[in-house]
Amino acid sequence: MVNISEDAIKNIGKVLNDPSRPMKERFRALFTLRNLGGEAAIQCISECFTDESVLLKHELAYCLGQMQDKRAIPILRSVLEDKEQDPIVRHEAGEALGAIGDPNLREILEKYQNDPAVEVAETCQIALQRLNWVANDSTNEQNLSKSLYTSVDPAPPSSDSDIESLRKTLMDETKTLFDRYRAMFSLRNLGTTESINALGEGLKASSALFRHEVAFIFGQMQDERSVPFLKATLEDIAEHEMVRHEAAEALGSIATDECIEVLKRYLDDSRRVVRESCEVALDMSEYENSPEFQYANTLLTVQS
Repeated sequence: MVNISEDAIKNIGKVLNDPSRPMKERFRALFTLRNLGGEAAIQCISECFTDESVLLKHELAYCLGQMQDKRAIPILRSVLEDKEQDPIVRHEAGEALGAIGDPNLREILEKYQNDPAVEVAETCQIALQRLNWVANDSTNEQNLSKSLYTSVDPAPPSSDSDIESLRKTLMDETKTLFDRYRAMFSLRNLGTTESINALGEGLKASSALFRHEVAFIFGQMQDERSVPFLKATLEDIAEHEMVRHEAAEALGSIATDECIEVLKRYLDDSRRVVRESCEVALDMSEYENSPEFQYANTLLTVQS
């Protein structure tokens, strides 16, 4: 943990909350605040939910969930309850509440598990099942809850390691999304060509939420074998913007020349979420191809 004063944290917060700054700078500020943690960082992040950018607000909620600090619960609850917020932002707030995992959140997640916005409803269903899993199974399966990617996942990986069995579960739309997510995270952890191809099939699932999670996972894996799937997803202008945005960010984390080329093509996409994702992804790709130790490190010295 870096020792940093509250004033320095607030200066980073000013970068995050300044709409005149490039989106890539605001993202670096956000991830710096997430890594620092604590009440001042949470406050800076919370203040940004009035921003116009759906992409940024969705990322705010994601970071608050990953911090797993109960002091973020009130703001996440208010975002989930705010019907004026885009469903992409509300969904991420619901997922973040599931990541924090407080059993007292059951009531609000139950309230929104049948939300008119399907992305929000499905997220709250998965988050509820994660709460059940934490309450009932975590002592027996604690090792399964550990992500290889230091993330707090919406569902723990399955105990199954047979790729064909996992693929069938992944694509079985009669099963709960929670069980299909468990198969998804197991396939991620296996990291073979066969498991990557199985995950690629998941981009044909009917649920946009499900497809967006597959794209997110490919970004975590940073494996060039997933690029054809991600490229096809970003190039599909009929695809849900939530899925295309995750595909763009995943391509930025893989950061090959091919990834960079396709991202540049969509910097002027008709969808703002996709445009901004490509801008941020190109910034991420610069860091992936540079000697920087950690994305957003430089923000620790930023002054307003």
